[in-house]
Amino acid sequence: MTDLIQHAFHGQAVRVITDEYGEPWFVLADLCAALGIRNARDVAARLDEDMKGVGQIDTLGGRQSMTTVTEAGMYDVIVRSDSPSAKPFRRWVTTDVLPTIRRTGSYSVAPAPDLTTPAGVLAMAEQFVETARALVVANEQIAALEPRAEVADLLLDATGDLSVADAAKALARSGISLGSTRLFAVLADLGWLYRGSDQRWHVRQTAIERGRMAALPQSHYHPRTGERVLDAPQPRVTPKGIEYLLRHLRGGGLAVVS
Repeated sequence: MTDLIQHAFHGQAVRVITDEYGEPWFVLADLCAALGIRNARDVAARLDEDMKGVGQIDTLGGRQSMTTVTEAGMYDVIVRSDSPSAKPFRRWVTTDVLPTIRRTGSYSVAPAPDLTTPAGVLAMAEQFVETARALVVANEQIAALEPRAEVADLLLDATGDLSVADAAKALARSGISLGSTRLFAVLADLGWLYRGSDQRWHVRQTAIERGRMAALPQSHYHPRTGERVLDAPQPRVTPKGIEYLLRHLRGGGLAVVS
């Protein structure tokens, strides 16, 4: 990885390095410090393997190996954070840091070929083709990460998993109007929920194992006996589930996108 880029969020340095493809990797310790997270090691342990890596970072004590996270990993850290600075931090990254990196740090600029020679004209054509290919790849990667950015905004004000009703409201904020009744039907069609013999919605184990749904235990006390009575667990949609729904519904899924 190369091209160390320094940024500052409210006085906190956030170091970013770019790999050979021009993609940004955030120094996790800086990211956690900006969000007020004390233990970066615990955060790293929760991240998927494809979201983290190790980069060689220049420090006052010399070059050191430090944990870095991808753009997707950065969004994951923000979503899990309950810091009041999480939302302004994400906006700062997406409106300032990433555009700066993509504009100045992603691709090197080669000297202009001599257009007075056939070799120079051919070199210019080759540079144009390579630049066009790089832009296509960058745009595809940005498009793939847009749902993660939206998920970060949708869930920053929440505590994590959402009830189906709250998930429907969150999707509506992103332009997908369903309502909780239709969202229950969508989740059932996706195989995430099913109707039990008690006519209540239950979460399928496969949806829990894939990290898209959770089941929140519920109970109440009997009004006459005072005994605790177990109720059917409440279906909850996880951040990963919200991200999948954003992609699915916008890609011509089961619901109508307004």
